[in-house]
Amino acid sequence: MTFEVNIKGKHVSGNAQVFGNAQVSGNARVSGNARMYGNARVSGNARMYGDAMVFGNAQVSGNALVSGGGVIEKTSDYLVVGPAKSSGRFTTAHKDSKIGIRVNCGCFSGTVKEFSEAIEETHKDNKEHLEQYRLFCQLIAFNFNVNPETRMPKND
Repeated sequence: MTFEVNIKGKHVSGNAQVFGNAQVSGNARVSGNARMYGNARVSGNARMYGDAMVFGNAQVSGNALVSGGGVIEKTSDYLVVGPAKSSGRFTTAHKDSKIGIRVNCGCFSGTVKEFSEAIEETHKDNKEHLEQYRLFCQLIAFNFNVNPETRMPKND
């Protein structure tokens, strides 16, 4: 039997809900309309907000940021890379029910294609930073089976 814990306070706020055996620990934060259930764990400095869902045996940790329509059923549904040389920030990519794969980096949140376009513009004057972000993009594309040309998920 699953029951709603819906803890408010230090770790869980807004309309966020934590069910069953799910746990939030460390400096992790769950807010907005986010939902956690099953044996899911969010820990470290991870952030989860919007309509994001983490469930099953998934573990989200470190500096991960899961937002929008994020759907994390297993640990391989998200990827964190970084820190970036330009800012020290981490970039998180995760499955998203609304846009396929969502990339979060600093104030950016969007598709892999939009991220690729944004880094080209933002780092056009610094080749080293641009190359690192291009490598982040390549890793995200490889991890989530995204077409390297269109930066959109491949049709299986």
